[in-house]
Amino acid sequence: MEHEETARTGIATWVVEAVVAAVLLVVGIVVIVESRRLGAGWTSDGPGSGYFPFYIGLIITISSLGILYQSVLGKERNTEVFVDRVQLGRVMSVLLPAIVYVGAISLVGIYVASAIYIALFMIVLGKYSWIKSVLAAVLINVVFFCMFEVWFKVPLYKGAFDPLAFLGY
Repeated sequence: MEHEETARTGIATWVVEAVVAAVLLVVGIVVIVESRRLGAGWTSDGPGSGYFPFYIGLIITISSLGILYQSVLGKERNTEVFVDRVQLGRVMSVLLPAIVYVGAISLVGIYVASAIYIALFMIVLGKYSWIKSVLAAVLINVVFFCMFEVWFKVPLYKGAFDPLAFLGY
């Protein structure tokens, strides 16, 4: 029985490299312009507030121009597929929940959002039982709560709804 090879389809690596280089080019130019606005020169008492950011922006700009040139006009342009549908699905299965997690922090705080995030990841991606997942998520966040709030006296964000207000923190 013959196996049919499925061809990988998607965006070529050189295109992704060119887009990232173009974005970094814009970032580098913005850093240079804003650094010059702040004062990128040498003042009577030392470097101006934009002195070091100016050179960082210059390095980013020069590097991104080099990458952009190599990816678009280079002799060894990488034409392989950057990511196929299966790989992209795996990335999205982690990225999308992470985005929701960051949004949830503003509502319910870092401890509750982290407990939910850990438990769901263990259940959905790790295939652990919900009891083990919830127990692990709660224990991890209790340890972090004790470490930051009680021992180090460093309060972390509790969220707009502050579901942990009953604890007195």
